[in-house]
Amino acid sequence: MEAVLKVKDLRVSYPYGLGKEKVALDGLSLTVGKGEVFGLLGPNGAGKTTLIKSILGFVGVKSGSIELLGHATLSLAAKSRLGYMPEIANYYWFMTPGEILDLFGALAGMKRAELKNKIPAALELVGLSGQKNELVRTFSKGMQVRLNIAQAILHDPEFLILDEPFSGLDPLGRIDIRNILKKKKDEGKTIFLSSHELSEAELICDSMCIMKQGKVLKEGPIKKALDERGEHSLENYFVKIITE
Repeated sequence: MEAVLKVKDLRVSYPYGLGKEKVALDGLSLTVGKGEVFGLLGPNGAGKTTLIKSILGFVGVKSGSIELLGHATLSLAAKSRLGYMPEIANYYWFMTPGEILDLFGALAGMKRAELKNKIPAALELVGLSGQKNELVRTFSKGMQVRLNIAQAILHDPEFLILDEPFSGLDPLGRIDIRNILKKKKDEGKTIFLSSHELSEAELICDSMCIMKQGKVLKEGPIKKALDERGEHSLENYFVKIITE
């Protein structure tokens, strides 16, 4: 399978006290194949968000390498082909979803004529067509998540990075988001998502990486990993891996 993302021996640390540093990623390596849904799993403090920020070029790395879509991560060529959904997005609350997507589309270099068609399509896909002209300050947590996903997919990226896409959603909302991700996978998109919702990850992900304290404990296809241990759920498997 063609690799879309290659992370090799990545090390990231932060200043911690006088003359000290805290290691967030410690020689981490993983590979994400084209067209798959890849789950980044781990307890709080495992380094998942740091890894995502490293891939996006938001934090500097001490050593190691990241290759995304055949380019160095910081290249504009690679960035123009990816979509990013942060766990928390602080949009302007006095704007409407249509206005926010118009702004993000312009930042992504989309033309006005293209946005005229893409914005309604994105809002319809995430279930916000009826709220196009409502103020974001009136949105529930679930509606904010839907808008967050809409801005990530608006420019039709090849590679999607989603940080906790199921957070704050009720069961019906999770089903809707899962169906959206399946649709994107069917279109040939590659999806890299971080999640604490192990049941959702098991339903949607092809492969996964379990992290703890900045290191990879297990990486590979989910079904193969469960079969090797004779486990029937990702949750049981996850607990055993991180407590061994």
